[in-house]
Amino acid sequence: MKRFQYYIDGQFLDGEARFPSLDPATGKEWADLPEAREGDVDRAVNAAEQALYNGAWSKMTATQRGKLIYRLADLVAANAQKLAELETRDTGKIIRETSAQIAYVADYYRYYAGIADKIEGSYLPIDKPDMDVWLRREPIGVVAMVVPWNSQLFLSAVKIGPALAAGCTMVVKASEDGPAPLLEFARLIHEAGFPAGVVNIITGFGASCGAALSRHPKVAHVAFTGGPETARHIVRNSAENLASTSLELGGKSPFIVFADADLESAANAQVAGIFAATGQSCVAGSRLIVERSIKDEFLTLLKGKAEAIRIGAPLDMATEVGPLATRRQQEHIAALLDKSLQSGARLVTGGHRPGGEGYYFPPTILDCDGVNSPSLVNEFFGPVLSVVSFETESEALALANDTHYGLASGVFTQNLTRAHRLMKGIRAGIVWVNTYRAVSPIAPFGGFGLSGHGREGGMAAALDYTRTKTIWLRTSDDPIPDPFVMR
Repeated sequence: MKRFQYYIDGQFLDGEARFPSLDPATGKEWADLPEAREGDVDRAVNAAEQALYNGAWSKMTATQRGKLIYRLADLVAANAQKLAELETRDTGKIIRETSAQIAYVADYYRYYAGIADKIEGSYLPIDKPDMDVWLRREPIGVVAMVVPWNSQLFLSAVKIGPALAAGCTMVVKASEDGPAPLLEFARLIHEAGFPAGVVNIITGFGASCGAALSRHPKVAHVAFTGGPETARHIVRNSAENLASTSLELGGKSPFIVFADADLESAANAQVAGIFAATGQSCVAGSRLIVERSIKDEFLTLLKGKAEAIRIGAPLDMATEVGPLATRRQQEHIAALLDKSLQSGARLVTGGHRPGGEGYYFPPTILDCDGVNSPSLVNEFFGPVLSVVSFETESEALALANDTHYGLASGVFTQNLTRAHRLMKGIRAGIVWVNTYRAVSPIAPFGGFGLSGHGREGGMAAALDYTRTKTIWLRTSDDPIPDPFVMR
């Protein structure tokens, strides 16, 4: 089996314990991984604190930091295929998607390399004579980053990139499910020449690693991507160190299709929005809200596209949907689907787990019109689409907002004024109009409600990793009067 190490204070180490990683396509062990525990976490955080305040990183200019991030971006681009193959092997995400996504990850690092020396303070026109006052933006401190198994090199880049640009140091905890690509990425950090302790990358389980990291007294900020229940534990842990948090959580994103939409375009976007990445995406468009007059036509179109999807080995470039990342996820989806069917939802296509090895689940569509189905409120995190219909725009908006989540949404219509009304009315951090799943390093993303708070991407993310310091300078040469002498 391939053996991985974690990366602490510029060194590759085996850790206090080890555990195996399973190949989702076969269910068999393929890699041996280091399990970080509380002692490892403490060592990593101490290394990050030392680098922040006393090491070479603390003495670098912002421009020098930017050049290191540029070097990292070039290394990511040069090693994109190798990283993609590791992510595919360890998580089951198909190679055609990991290859494209990781090549684009390099652009995120280039973007934040350019931002490093553009994070500015300001001069305040203060209301007091003989005073000059400035605001400085300084690194927020040691950052704990907890990254999930899905799209982990992308979801770590939107944290590591802005934090490095801001001058922070960090401890990155890769998920215990599929951490191999991030552990390999540590070699690129090392090769790029970042000083020891600036970026530390570990993996381990929630109780023994994640909890110790999020409550560590030297951690100033916790950046987390994952589910709401784990986020609640992180927020409780942050009460111990009063760390600030940014949380990018799950979603039940509405995908609204009006009768005047280009139905072929909308269907292709819906297929990409729910079946790409085997539905294991926090922005998956898992709730189709379609105008009643075209519902049957649109469902027929979707059914044909879903049934034509090629399911297969994730390392095969011809494969369009691969396995789920874990057996646990496969069982969760099957159980929630059974409950939804028992509630009255109608199976349009899919739904039956194939036999054989691996954690596969077919593209599935549920017609939930007139049914109080659990599939409409609970996140599958898999390739399952729930469908309801509407007659009026106000009904469509009410259905879209009938969720505790609020991460993403899609609107398909040729009516520009209607699109603008829905942009304003939908309670979500992202509204895609006549497109879906588009991303860019320039554009921030994040959620409302149970989808979390804080933003990743764009300048906003870099500023979130800073805090302001107010500098007062008295410009008068006159002595300050004795405050206890009456005049």
